[in-house]
Amino acid sequence: MMKTFQDPQSSAPSFRNLQILEVLAAHGQPLTATEINASLKLPVPTIHRLVGNLEAEGYLIRHIDGRSYQPGPRLQQMMRGVIRFWHQDLPQRDILIRLNQRIGETCNLSIPDGDAMLYVDRVETQWPLRIQLHVGSRVPLHATSAGKMCLSQINDGKLQRYLKRAELKAFTPQTITDPQRLRDALRQIREQGYSTDSEEFVPGMIALAVPVLDRAGELMATVSFHAPIQRLTLEAAMKYLPDLRAAAEELSQLA
Repeated sequence: MMKTFQDPQSSAPSFRNLQILEVLAAHGQPLTATEINASLKLPVPTIHRLVGNLEAEGYLIRHIDGRSYQPGPRLQQMMRGVIRFWHQDLPQRDILIRLNQRIGETCNLSIPDGDAMLYVDRVETQWPLRIQLHVGSRVPLHATSAGKMCLSQINDGKLQRYLKRAELKAFTPQTITDPQRLRDALRQIREQGYSTDSEEFVPGMIALAVPVLDRAGELMATVSFHAPIQRLTLEAAMKYLPDLRAAAEELSQLA
């Protein structure tokens, strides 16, 4: 838990901004301005002004609940720059490499990022036919296995707010664009513990995803793989579900 700083009122605005980002990083989950300020004890107008400025500059973005905040694109870019210094030594990288070696297809680690999923790590297949999504790419929630897994884990109230404002864009003829159909699919995903993508985001591509849970049992990421149907049908891909779940368990232990 973050400590309360001794004299935040006398801190320069730039240092206060760093304190806000530090609080968010320490909690590892989206926080409202009020929740952030529980550690900083800033005047209420000040915390809302600073958080608003960070959002306007792209260092913070709104979570899908519309109230809380999480790292924005500029902060994510900074984070990725830092990660590149020690990326190859990350234990999570080793887990993805071993998963890739078992499956032979591109394996991904994704985290929720507002109204999308953000690829934070991936190990590419060696096959020439592949989908070009690099680390840092954002993919839609409703049309991907990772995104639907994320949506399946939020409570009914947050899901209802998401469905009211989300544009359920059709990327392919298979994309689920009807809110009730999506709600039914998410209920099934929650029950079975895995999510699929059957040509819903990219024509000719399938994907399978499972949740990576923290110690409290909350979703913090998803691990997935995708492949062209010419090499692997969705039915055949299901044989790798135990491998995905084993990798997810290993990743959970790193939290």
